[in-house]
Amino acid sequence: MTRSGHNSFNVALRQELDIYASVVLIKNIPGYETRHKNVDFAIIRENTEGEYSGLEHQSVEGVVESLKIITRAKSERIAKFAYAFALANNRKKVTCVHKANIMKLADGLFRNTVKKVGEDYPTIENNDMIVDNASMQCVSRPQQFDVMVLPNLYGSILSNIGAGLVGGAGVVPGCNMGREVSLFEPGCRHVGLDIKGKHQANPTALLLSGSMMLRHLGLDEHANRISKAVYDVIADGKVRTRDMGGNSTTEEFTRSILDTLERNG
Repeated sequence: MTRSGHNSFNVALRQELDIYASVVLIKNIPGYETRHKNVDFAIIRENTEGEYSGLEHQSVEGVVESLKIITRAKSERIAKFAYAFALANNRKKVTCVHKANIMKLADGLFRNTVKKVGEDYPTIENNDMIVDNASMQCVSRPQQFDVMVLPNLYGSILSNIGAGLVGGAGVVPGCNMGREVSLFEPGCRHVGLDIKGKHQANPTALLLSGSMMLRHLGLDEHANRISKAVYDVIADGKVRTRDMGGNSTTEEFTRSILDTLERNG
C-alpha cells in the first residue's frame, strides 16, 4: 500500500508552493528570564524534502518503508539561503547539522553540499555537527551557535529545542521563504490543541511573526511599533499568559499590547 500526499496540509502547502526555507529566530526576550542567557541564533531548515517527502509504502504486512529524499539541488539552494542570511544579518558562523556518520549517502550529500557552498562565502566561518551532539550542545551551551542549517526533520527537532531555551513555542517567531511566496507563522508550528478554547494561548510568537512579515514588505516602522509594544508588555511583567508564569488570558495579554501601542502613539 503506497501513500501519496500528506495528512498535513502545511507540508503539502510548502511543497506545492515551493516555500523551501524555514527561518526560526531563537533569541532571549528582554525581561523574560530563562535558564540560558545571551541566546541568539537562527535555524534555517530545508522545508520540502528529507523525511517529509511523503513517500511511504507497506511492502508486506507489518513492514513499512519510508523514503528520505535528499537532492544536491535543494541542499545547495538552502545552503546559499543560509549563507546569504548570515551575510545580510551580520552573522559570523554557519553550522551544518546532519547525521552523515550513519546516513553516509543522504546526509553526506547534504553536508558536503553545504560545505562546498561555504567556499563561496570566505568571510563566514563554517563547521558541521552531528545532530545528536548538536541537540546536546544546544541545551548545554547554546551561545556557540549563530546560524544553523539543517534538513527538514532535524530542523523541526532543533527548532523546538531552541524554543525551550528562550521560553517555549509561544514566544518564537518564524517565516518560510520561497521564490514567489512567503509564509509567516510561529516558529515551532504548534497548533496547541491541548489549550484549544481555554483562552490560554500566548500570541507573542504570532505577533512577532507578523512583525517579520511587515519588515519583509518594507513596513519597518509598523513592525518596530508592534514588536516594541510586545517586548514592553513582557518586560513590564504584570500581564503574562500561563506559559510565561502568569495568569492572564490571551485577550488580556493582547489588550495590554494594544493599550501600549496607543500610549506610545
